[in-house]
Amino acid sequence: MAGFKLSAGVGLLGLAASALAAPAPVYSAPTTTFSVPMITAPVEPVTNVTSHGPYTGPPPTTTGALSTSVLAPSIPALPPGPDAFKYPSDGQLHAPQPAPYTPAGGVGTNGSAPVYRMLSDFDYQSIALGLHQEYIELDLFHWGLDRFSVEDFEEAGLTAEDRHLIEFMANQELGHATLLSNMLGPSAPKECTYNYPAMNVHEFIDFCQKVTRYGEAGVYGFLNHLNAHDVGQMLLQSITTEARQQMIFRQFEGLFPMPEWFEVGIPQSWAWTLLAPYISSCPENNTRLIWQNYPALHILNQPNPFRINGSSVWNETTDAGYANTASYRDIGENDDCTKSNSTGISCAPGITHNRSMPLSYPGRQVFLEWDEPGKPIGPNNSYVTDTQAGDPKFAAWVSQLNVTYSALEDIKGNSAYTIQPDISTFDGNPAINGTIFLVLTDEDLYVTPYNLTQLNPHVYAVGMYQSG
Repeated sequence: MAGFKLSAGVGLLGLAASALAAPAPVYSAPTTTFSVPMITAPVEPVTNVTSHGPYTGPPPTTTGALSTSVLAPSIPALPPGPDAFKYPSDGQLHAPQPAPYTPAGGVGTNGSAPVYRMLSDFDYQSIALGLHQEYIELDLFHWGLDRFSVEDFEEAGLTAEDRHLIEFMANQELGHATLLSNMLGPSAPKECTYNYPAMNVHEFIDFCQKVTRYGEAGVYGFLNHLNAHDVGQMLLQSITTEARQQMIFRQFEGLFPMPEWFEVGIPQSWAWTLLAPYISSCPENNTRLIWQNYPALHILNQPNPFRINGSSVWNETTDAGYANTASYRDIGENDDCTKSNSTGISCAPGITHNRSMPLSYPGRQVFLEWDEPGKPIGPNNSYVTDTQAGDPKFAAWVSQLNVTYSALEDIKGNSAYTIQPDISTFDGNPAINGTIFLVLTDEDLYVTPYNLTQLNPHVYAVGMYQSG
């Protein structure tokens, strides 16, 4: 009986609601006749670079990194500051709120208007380095689209929509270059000419994947050290775009798109070391940089992502160390994963792939060679490779949150081998995964992501390693 009454009640409520319901609303059809003003800002006036290749001009009149008086050979390591452990971090509020819903503390939170300008030499030199990075990516993406035909791209499995995405990424770089140039002011570095390794489409994609990796990592390394936090905010909102670019190039290359839990940051001098070899010449009186150029590290058995068995390789790179770009040449059809459709083997362009045979693995023997310092390099051959380190004794594997050392074995002159370590950031996340940085050092100094530059005086050579 109760069930009958409940049903009757529901019916009455339904009738009442129906009787009292308002008429259905009437919506006007959308129109496209409204006129709104366009609000925009001009972009940096750059032109497509028409000259590429090594520098062939006269000897430079100025050589070496920008410098002034140097106060000490290195910055000493100090203990944490006096207030480092002062805040109790217990989830409670410990100071009056400056405004409703606003906790006390923070940087740049007192209402002062941001000005978006450099506040120190550190700021200027860091952002100038970032601008050089944006310029080379702007040119590189356009260069690849111009150099290789539609047929070349399609043979590599990249469609018209993929090529349009590369063009759009070049446009992103134009915006990034405009932003950084505006914040630096009239003395900002100008676009240069560039010298890329001889490449086909596959190698172009691998090179882009590595260039965007050290560009992204180079900014993460200094971002939170800037005096100008407002400038850092702007840079953050551009470099996160570059992180997406790096992932896209990994997908174009048939690699797993994001094999790490954390992205790595590196010091400015490492980023400049990796970037400068590909700058051929810059305009006269272009602003110079302070950053160090380390000798090149050559990885003789650099894993090759275009091979089914990518770890079984020898001398399959296209450039003289540094990026250690993968070569696609001389890979037989039966060894070419780009031509396979099999799950676990294929490395054709795609959203994601899992390799049944890893590119690298803990315990892998990695053979290394390194250059001596004193080599002219960079714009107009006007910089010189240098190191303050003693003879190399360790390989430092720099990836995610970790710096892990392995001893150099069988050192003979400028060659040795080392063993890839087995290390994780947390359980389930191998630290050495993805495109990482491998540097040679004379000491296994303990450093963390925030003070990684403390390692600089101990670095002998710098390179990139294709783990995975």
